[in-house]
Amino acid sequence: MAVNVKEEENKKKNKIFTPTFKRNWLLFRQSTMGRIGFVIILFFGILATIQPLFFISGYWSHNVYDPVVGYDPIEVELLIVVCPKNAEFPTEKYEKPRDCPGDGEISDRMIMPFAPTAKPGEYYETFLQPAPPSKDHWLGTDSLGRDVFSQIMEGSQVAFALGFISATLSVGIATLLGTIAAFWGGRVDAYLMRQSDLILMLPQLPLLLIMSALYRFKVWHLALVLGVLGGFGGLVIAIKSQALQVKVKPFVDSARVTGGTRFKIMTSHILPNVAPIALLFMVFGVTGAIFAESTLSYLGLLNIDMSWGMMIYLAQTDGYIFSGLRYWWLVLPAGLSVTFLSGGFYLVGRGLDDVFNPRLRKR
Repeated sequence: MAVNVKEEENKKKNKIFTPTFKRNWLLFRQSTMGRIGFVIILFFGILATIQPLFFISGYWSHNVYDPVVGYDPIEVELLIVVCPKNAEFPTEKYEKPRDCPGDGEISDRMIMPFAPTAKPGEYYETFLQPAPPSKDHWLGTDSLGRDVFSQIMEGSQVAFALGFISATLSVGIATLLGTIAAFWGGRVDAYLMRQSDLILMLPQLPLLLIMSALYRFKVWHLALVLGVLGGFGGLVIAIKSQALQVKVKPFVDSARVTGGTRFKIMTSHILPNVAPIALLFMVFGVTGAIFAESTLSYLGLLNIDMSWGMMIYLAQTDGYIFSGLRYWWLVLPAGLSVTFLSGGFYLVGRGLDDVFNPRLRKR
């Protein structure tokens, strides 16, 4: 008998949930920004998924395409040239000092320690690193001969893992604390709000820089710190304000009059109604986590093997980031990946805002 009652309750929930999901999905599809963001996230999700499949299927070899230890020696012959002095620029062949040596050339000073007998006008056999894009390496290789496209895929995995873990943790903590503060009120509310105010006063980026300098974070450590700071910070105040609006609804008063316990009312009536706004903040939280990781990796403060921020950091330490577009594949793919994926989550958040906020919907 009890089993039949549970089955009936589940059927009723499904009848309520299914039409609501379909309605929200239709509303989301009407948002142009939401659709664009969803496509961007889907694209990077595919990149993050297919890299392991390439290795498992044998299409890629770990020795060549591993984003951390892979290496592909590309032999080339470069013409030995003598670069003019800075005062002699521009010349007929070179406009600026950074233009020498040009493509297919190498300066005699660069090879002097390795080939002292080599003369200008001769060809010098060496390994081309970093190598430009080719059919074997779609986005070229970095200064260590590692495939850039494989690194972009690896960075996608790191971005999704960090973003979802930190955002889920922060939203979970904030939803619980915000709901408790709204429902219990009094001293509990005052304590939680002062705690949130204290964390809000802390400058997050400088705090992360100091913590990363004292202790080299790994990705999981950073996700934990971002989740805790976000969960106990201003997000609690936003969730509390939403929970207060739900608390005064007639159905909550009805549940209280019929003998519902505080725990039952909070879990069955208040939490489900603040879940949409929590989901919205979760999506926006992923954007902040991706930017935080990229910033700390670029500054060399994360103990991480490979990420988009680490790719830019390595290009900067090797001096390629200031070479203009000559070595564009070392900087642009990583920089654009950070920008587009963060923007994708932001656009999805705007689309969800249109769904959950009736005042923003198109009439």
